Order: sequence, then structure tokens, then C-alpha cells
Amino acid sequence: MSLLIRNTTAILTGMAGNEARHKGPDIRIEGGRIASIGSLTPEPGEEQIDAGGCVVYPAWVNTHHHLFQSLLKGDPQGVNATLTPWLSATPFRLRPGMDEGMFRLAARIGLVELALSGCGTVADHNYHYWPGMPYDSSAILFEEASALGLRFVLCRGGGTLSRIQADDLPPALRPETLDGYLADIERLAARFHDSTADGMRRVVVAPTTPPHSMRPQELRECAAVARKLGLRLHSHLSETVHYHDTVHAQHGIKPIHFAQSIDWLGEDVWFAHLVKLDADEIELLGSTHTGIAHCPQSNGRLGSGIAPVRALEDAGATVSIGVDGAASNEAADMISEVHSAWLMQRARAGEAAVALHRGGKGENEAAAAATVEDVVRWGTAGGAKVLGLSAVGTIAPGQAADLAIYAVDRDPRYFGLHDPAIGPVASGGAAHLRALLVGGHEVVREGAIKGLDLQQLGRDARAAVAKLQR
Repeated sequence: MSLLIRNTTAILTGMAGNEARHKGPDIRIEGGRIASIGSLTPEPGEEQIDAGGCVVYPAWVNTHHHLFQSLLKGDPQGVNATLTPWLSATPFRLRPGMDEGMFRLAARIGLVELALSGCGTVADHNYHYWPGMPYDSSAILFEEASALGLRFVLCRGGGTLSRIQADDLPPALRPETLDGYLADIERLAARFHDSTADGMRRVVVAPTTPPHSMRPQELRECAAVARKLGLRLHSHLSETVHYHDTVHAQHGIKPIHFAQSIDWLGEDVWFAHLVKLDADEIELLGSTHTGIAHCPQSNGRLGSGIAPVRALEDAGATVSIGVDGAASNEAADMISEVHSAWLMQRARAGEAAVALHRGGKGENEAAAAATVEDVVRWGTAGGAKVLGLSAVGTIAPGQAADLAIYAVDRDPRYFGLHDPAIGPVASGGAAHLRALLVGGHEVVREGAIKGLDLQQLGRDARAAVAKLQR
């Protein structure tokens, strides 16, 4: 059975240059793949979606999240803190109080929030592990994503060191052994990893933070094991200047040079944040084609800064978008994230402008360099590239039918647009999601997920938050 999406107002493809847009107006899907695009005639008995007044994007690919934090939003003890004090105030303080039911609920909330924004692929950096834990948090994440029909990439976090120096750590904050960590990687890879170009399940080796989570030789061993198993590598790096101070104190070098020394650079590696980079680090990341999960809202919320993603891409790095954890991003959806990415990149360049009479060059033309088409590409094709999902992230014949169809004819926020194609990114808000398709299967229809009681989910969340607060 085929599906025909008809009468689209605009199509952004996730590709670059002249291929960034397609006139359409129709898209035919067969066997979960895009079969053709153009002015198409319906076939007898063919299912149809009327996309009049709608713009179509590739479904978003979120490359960095912490789903368990979906129950930690707006914690008063951490809401005004920067990164290091926030870690102690919120996730380190509250995570030990989470039980299996809370963890599953948090994952569900985060995945639903993403799906309702048009996100079809989620990479979660889960570090909710400790020796002897009574439930399998990895399996829960895969189960919840599968129940919604989303592609899911588990970035298996954790580590052998703790950032908290204490003799009586609660079980949930205790470090693992390297043997235990690697054994679990092998278990997860054997059970869940699908290496196909449009695999629904992937596993990634992702010690939580290189300077803090493992010793250098352990990180080298993780890289070797990952490459032996055909898995990718992911972690946090250079989110704040504290990373520079820490790595310099430990090793006398810069964070990106440290990553190079432990074999953690290359096309199979991507780091979240990369806000604080020197020019030589940008060059090294670019020359090795290492990727970034750009998380603008969390970086702004924690006062970390704005990552130089335009310079990174120009150097050769792959740029993708991540929402980061909801505890440092109270709007952990992809529309809010890409809207912020577009504005912040232009603001970053504009901030560097210096008046002519003060010896500067006047307005910075680079402020206009980040376009909506760029941001869509980062949030779709860029994400698919860092995850190794080559059949995902673009709208073209033969690609997986992962599509987000937004109606921009219902909300006055989008009225008056001369170019409706840019509405979901440029205008922000929450454009009505007429449909989200993943592999041709409908995940969202008319802004709702079939069988999901959102009001009950909200009640469950409020009860869980009250329990955590107690």
C-alpha cells in the first residue's frame, strides 16, 4: 500500500544549496521509503494526506538528550545556576530519588515532547547506571521509543570515576568498573544494535564526560572496543571554560588535543556542546570531520555561551542539533531548539561587530550566514550523518519516509509569511503538526499520538515531581 502526500505549500529537503528546496507539490511513499516527488496523480485505492497549507521537513534528528531529566524541569535549586553548581543542585541531587517507574515516565514524557515537535530520531545520552541497579534502564528506553514508533539511538553513558568526592555516595551515583561497562556495551550491541542505513535501534559508546568519567587509558580502550564492534562514540566536551581548566590541570593540553590523544576524534565521533574552542581546536575538529551536537537552549540557560558552529562547519566538522536534558532546557523540543539555533548563530556573529570609528569593520556580514535552510540541514541531515543513518534526514527518492508535515495556515504566528517554508523555524512557537511519519508509519496525526492520554501523562508527571520533592 502506498501513501500520497498532496498539495504541499513548500518542501525543505534537509540538503544544501540548490537542493535545499523541492517544488513538489506531492510526495509518494512506498514500502516506508520515498518513491517519488513531483506533480503526481493518485493511484486507485492509494491513501492520501492533504497537505494544503502545510510545509514538509525531514523529521528532526535529535543527537543529544538526557531523557531521565524530563522530571527535573525548573528545579528552583538549579534554575539560576551555571553548569558545575547546577550539576550538584539538580541532577546529582535528584537522580538518586528516581525509581524504575519514574525513569520510565520521564523517558515517555521526553519522547512524547519530541514526537509532537516533529522529531523522528532520538539519541539519548543515558548515564543512569550503577553497579547492581535493579532494572535495565537501556531496555526501558528502547521499549518506550518503540511503543511510539521512533528511531532510537542509545548513547550508553556512565563511567569508572565519580565527580562527587565522598565516601558514602548513594548507589545511583557510584561508578562502574571498566570491565562491567564494556561487558554491558557488548550485551547492548548484541541485543539492540542495527547497523543498517535506516536502523530503528542503535547503540553508541558514550562515557559521560572524558575529563571526569574515565582515565585516559580507559577511554582509549572504549574507543578501540567501539570500533571493533562497529559502534560510534559520543560524549560531552568543552561546554564551559571549566573543561579547559580541568584538562590543562590534568594533562597540560587543551580539551580537543586531549581527545586526539585518546583516539576520540574522527567521523565516528561527535561531542555535545563544544562551546569553548580555540582556533586550533576548531581546525583539528574540522580536519578530522568530528561532529557536534549543538545545544543552544541549554548552553544559553546555563550561561555557557554559543558554540561556533558556523566556523566548525566551514572547517569540515559535521553539525547536528540536540535539545540536551530537560533539566537545563525546559523546552526540550526540536522546534524551540532550531529556532534558538537560528537566532543565536546570527547573534553570535553580530556580537563580534565593531564600529568603524572604533577601528572595526562595521556590521558583521557573517551575521547573515546562518540561514533557515542551514538550520534545517543541521537538525536533519547533519544529525543523520553523525549517527551513521545515511538513509535518514533528507527528502529524496529512496530515502526513508521520515517526514514532519506542519500546517502554517491555522495560527496567526504564521500568517503574513512571504515564505511559508521558513515558518516553523523562523517564527518559532509550535506549528500544528498535521502528521509525523517515521519509515512511512504515522506517529502523530493532527497534533496527537493515538492512544495517548496527555492529561493523564501530566497528572503522572505532577505526582512523580511531588514524590521527588519529598
